This record gives sequence, C-alpha cells and structure tokens, in this order.
Amino acid sequence: MLAAVRWSFDVSHDVPIGASQVGLAHLSERSREIFRQIVESYLATGEPVGSRNISRLLHVSLSPASVRNVMSDLEHLGLIYAPHISAGRLPTELGLRFFVDALMEIGELSEGERQMIESQVAARGGSVEGVLTQVSGLLSGLTRAAGVVVTAKTNMRLKHVEFVRLEPERALVVLVS
Repeated sequence: MLAAVRWSFDVSHDVPIGASQVGLAHLSERSREIFRQIVESYLATGEPVGSRNISRLLHVSLSPASVRNVMSDLEHLGLIYAPHISAGRLPTELGLRFFVDALMEIGELSEGERQMIESQVAARGGSVEGVLTQVSGLLSGLTRAAGVVVTAKTNMRLKHVEFVRLEPERALVVLVS
C-alpha cells in the first residue's frame, strides 16, 4: 500500500475517561468504515469532514443523521473531534494511532514472496536496498514530498518525525523510534 500522508498536529486531544483500548477494539464494521473515511479524507485534504460527505463516500446507503450518530460514538471514544461546533470532524492523535495500528492494511510477506522478489531483483543485477532507494526517490519526485523507506526487521513504532531545512532544496529528516 502506497500513500502520501500529510501530518500536522497543532493541538493535543486527550482520551476521554472511559475510552480504552478494549472500546477501540470492539468497533462495529460500520464504525470502522466511517472512521476510515474520516481519516482518509483528512489525510487527503487536511480539512474537517462532515457527515453528509461521509454518507456519500460509503459503500452502503446511510443517512447523514446515521453517520452523525456513529461520529458521536467515535468522538466519545476519543478518535475524532470537532474543531468548533459547526465544523466537520477531524481525527485525534489517538485516532491516527488507532488507524495506523488497527485499520491500515499492511501485511507481512511470506517467505516465498520474499524469495521471488529477491530473485527478480538479483536477475536484473541489483539489490533490494538499491530498488528501495530508487522507489523512494521516484515517489519523492512524483509527490514532491519526502520519501522514506524503512526496512527494519523488528516492528518499531515511529514516535517523532522532524524535518530540518538545510538549503532551499535539501532537508535533514530526523526519525525517532
């Protein structure tokens, strides 16, 4: 899965009392799909998303009022918030973490898939690291954004990303895990 993601957090939103990992794990499919649409819309536009827009994006037919009811539950769990009373909803930091941990469809390669990739790369006279570097550069050039490839063997969590401008066309990226 390839995605260009724009992250910007100006305000920290705490988890309300009563919201727990157990509550997050037991979201219904409807709630998960509405939450997924909110996050993906936010990542694409950076703007709050309203119930009417969500109802149009869903594969099942739901009224904006039904979507608002689910959004209220998601807000109670601390996954989304409204920047002001008449605005749409935005994901909280907890909501984005939940999205990355539980809802993004990222899987492990099987040993057979891994060997097939390595053999195809080796047949072209390259290395997996070289291909990953090329892909990162290609994506960076196409999106005009930073391209980062991480090939760690362990399942590390990224805690902080910081960009430091060195020159008009160069930046240093600091990743803290």
